[in-house]
Amino acid sequence: MQPAEVLDVDAHEAHGISWSERDELEVLTFELSGEVLAIEAIRVFEILDVLVDTIVPGAQPLVDRIVNFRGKIIPVADLRLAFGMERTERTVDSRIVVIELVLDGEVTMLGLWADRVLEVTTFARSECEEPPMVGMRWKREYVRCLARRPTGVTIVPDLKTIFESVLLDKTLN
Repeated sequence: MQPAEVLDVDAHEAHGISWSERDELEVLTFELSGEVLAIEAIRVFEILDVLVDTIVPGAQPLVDRIVNFRGKIIPVADLRLAFGMERTERTVDSRIVVIELVLDGEVTMLGLWADRVLEVTTFARSECEEPPMVGMRWKREYVRCLARRPTGVTIVPDLKTIFESVLLDKTLN
C-alpha cells in the first residue's frame, strides 16, 4: 500500500466514512472479546500470527507493547481497552492486524490485536448508522458507525480519534 493511498482516505475522514461510488465500504472484520469490529480494508497492510511482544514501561495501556515487524519496531494496540473491555490471553486464533494510519500528519504503522480475524466483506451504506446518543457501553466518539448484519451489530471504530487521544495523552477509561 502506498502512503499516498492512506493520505487520500484520511483526506475524506472529516466527512465520515469513504463510501465507494456504489455506497459500499470494503472492510476486514475481526473479533474482540465477543464483539465484532470492522476496519476499512484499504488500511490493512498485513495480518500476522502472534509475535513476541515487548511491554513498554510507562506507555499508555492501549499501546503499551511493541513488536519487531520485518525489522521495524511497531506499537501494538489492544482496542479492548478503548472500548472498556478486559485484556484477554492470546489464543491459537489470535492475530495482529497491521494497519497504516495518518496521525498528527504522519503515516504511522501499527498493529491491532484481534482474537480472531473473520473475513473481508462489504457494508452497504444503507445498513450502517451513527451510534446512538445513549444506550451504548462504548464511548460514542470512538465509533464511526454501527453496521446491521444478519449475525448482529458490527462496530466500525474511529481509529483516528482513538489514537489521537493517545497522542494527546488522554486517559482511555
